[in-house]
Amino acid sequence: MKTATFSFSSRIQIIFLLSLITSISFAQVRDQLTPLPPNSIRLSGYLENDIQNSIKHWNKGVLPYAKFANFFRNGREQFALGEMWGKAVRSGCMFYRYTQDPELKAIMDATVKDILSTQQANGSISCTPAKEQPDGERGDLWERKYVMLGLEEYYEWVNSDPIVLESLKKQADCIIDQIGAAPKKEIVDLGWSATNIGHEACHIESSTLLEPFMRLYKWTGEQRYLDFASYIVASGGTKHFNVFEQAYNNVLPHQMAGHYPKAYEMMSLFEGLVEYYRATGDPKAKQSALNLFNNIRKHEITIIGNGGGDQPYHPAVAGEGWDNTALEQTNPDISRMMETCVGVTWMKYCSHILRLTGESAPMDEIEKYIYNGLLGAMKPEGDGFSYVNLLNGPKVNIQGWGTNFDDLSVTCCNLNGPMGLAYIPYIAVMKSDLGLVVNLYNAGQVGMTTPTGKSLSLNIKTDYPQSGNVIIDVRPQEKENFEIKLRIPEWSENTIVKVNGKKLQVRSGEYASLKRDWESGDRIEISFEMLCRVMDAPHGSNPKGHDFQSVKWGPIVLTRDEKMDVYYNKPVTIKADRAGVVKVVKTKPSLATVRMEFIVPTTDGEIRMIDYASADGWSGTNICTWLPQKMVEK
Repeated sequence: MKTATFSFSSRIQIIFLLSLITSISFAQVRDQLTPLPPNSIRLSGYLENDIQNSIKHWNKGVLPYAKFANFFRNGREQFALGEMWGKAVRSGCMFYRYTQDPELKAIMDATVKDILSTQQANGSISCTPAKEQPDGERGDLWERKYVMLGLEEYYEWVNSDPIVLESLKKQADCIIDQIGAAPKKEIVDLGWSATNIGHEACHIESSTLLEPFMRLYKWTGEQRYLDFASYIVASGGTKHFNVFEQAYNNVLPHQMAGHYPKAYEMMSLFEGLVEYYRATGDPKAKQSALNLFNNIRKHEITIIGNGGGDQPYHPAVAGEGWDNTALEQTNPDISRMMETCVGVTWMKYCSHILRLTGESAPMDEIEKYIYNGLLGAMKPEGDGFSYVNLLNGPKVNIQGWGTNFDDLSVTCCNLNGPMGLAYIPYIAVMKSDLGLVVNLYNAGQVGMTTPTGKSLSLNIKTDYPQSGNVIIDVRPQEKENFEIKLRIPEWSENTIVKVNGKKLQVRSGEYASLKRDWESGDRIEISFEMLCRVMDAPHGSNPKGHDFQSVKWGPIVLTRDEKMDVYYNKPVTIKADRAGVVKVVKTKPSLATVRMEFIVPTTDGEIRMIDYASADGWSGTNICTWLPQKMVEK
């Protein structure tokens, strides 16, 4: 049953009065870390080719923007197809933030003009005619949420056209007119989940309107948008469970929202809660958001940085729900797990927690997902992403919710995947009040300002993660005292950091603070400990999943690929020392498509393993990431 409301009285009728008190009582919260302005960073190393492939072949390539917009003119034959326009535009605008590519801008300009032309007389941009709104089980509110998010990304990063802001306000005002306490429709009474799988309604997806409403409030300061956000928070997020209260009380993710702990939508909802905290300073909202982050990190995230599964707790959610996956990830009964929508939204949620707290743990999670789960879900040509991924067996699976446009398959996941890539330059290097923060160690050039507003450039030279060696040349406009913080990954237990040849003491799993007088020509040298380690499988509910091992080199998860090893799933025992360190040899890749290849010792001789991201699951072959252990006869 639903618990008491999250921050206010259980009587929703007085929520608007209480939201006024809330907005007065709490000061606006400033993030500890903030992204650099658009076009501040230019990557050139390991990740840049993936970003450019996605831009060229997906966002500027095959995406049928006009057909997405036509759903709002002609209706849609399947629920929630109206989300596609907003998702496509959202990543396109974030990519434009990075590249300032005029061709990409022209595409965004044209499709925004197109979607604005579909706005109905009541202010909605909806696939549902006004007389039938609000449309419940066909996903009308979820679709409108993504239209708002797409237009908000466009307004923030591409073109701050007042026409766009006015359209957003009309859309929000239409929703306020339709949704709320009786005689309006309650937000938790509208949506498809979980009736689409034959269960009692959940409707968590409709409440994710929280995020676009909070962004609109941030820009306009108009109280009715905060009032509506407060109504969503007080409603609890789902029909029968208050998920904000559950997170606050440390209910585990797979036990939240009853029978429908839908991972993607839950984190999308909590992204809005973080924005709500930024606006109100409500400490309970902050604690709920932090608890969810910590519990997902501990109980749901697998070795490749993604989560969710279909065994043993929530098989009806088809691998898209929280499932105690960190513990169950070797369960051989799992057939679907780690939806790309989940991984990308986890990455975005981590970026909120990173900015909010200034702590390095969220960035460790982002790095894990980027180099393993995100790249491992991407088609080699860049024109799409898998829907779900497996650790053992067929690596990728494109089957899931979506539709075909001629011979192009478009799903929620291959629309969300590029957003993960677009976030890489957004969080790679950031600012703090005292200076700058280096989060990712991809080669590139950074142009920014110091805390006093003077120009500062960084030249990051590295082949990371091919090796652990990084050089950062620091070039301030003039000599100045400020702080440079370096993320020291949790996995690098013995990291060497030098400034102009002088070694500094640093600790893994934290930021190293380098505060000094910096002048042009100063150099930072970093050497991460790129050891190869073996890990034993967690002991979940199925004993058949207990006798497995995985191998990880620095941040990179390794796998055996059937395409290059016919014995890819043969039981082995990895040779490691007492600390779990494996003496591997990094060798020239056997295939042109492989980024990294290693010779790995076992008790029966050597095997070859490659980075999980490079394993070509698109050609129908299998992989083995959790290696079955060879049983020793007693």
